[in-house]
Amino acid sequence: MDIKDIQPDEVLDCVGLACPMPILKTSNKIKEMKPGQVLEVRSDDDGIEKDMPAWCKRTGHEYLGLVKENEEYRVFIRKK
Repeated sequence: MDIKDIQPDEVLDCVGLACPMPILKTSNKIKEMKPGQVLEVRSDDDGIEKDMPAWCKRTGHEYLGLVKENEEYRVFIRKK
């Protein structure tokens, strides 16, 4: 499956927020979700490219990948 075809269960808009806010908001949002659900995080912070995979590795959630469109990142995470 192409990452652009992923249909997330929830979308979290973090555009305009600088590090560490996208990670903190992701952490809070994913706690509300059920295991197996997919979260899409939208951000324009370049740090998300490295921060989100590291956060997923640390927390055990599955990092599905990232798409960059213009200056916005779309990151996909599956809750453990």
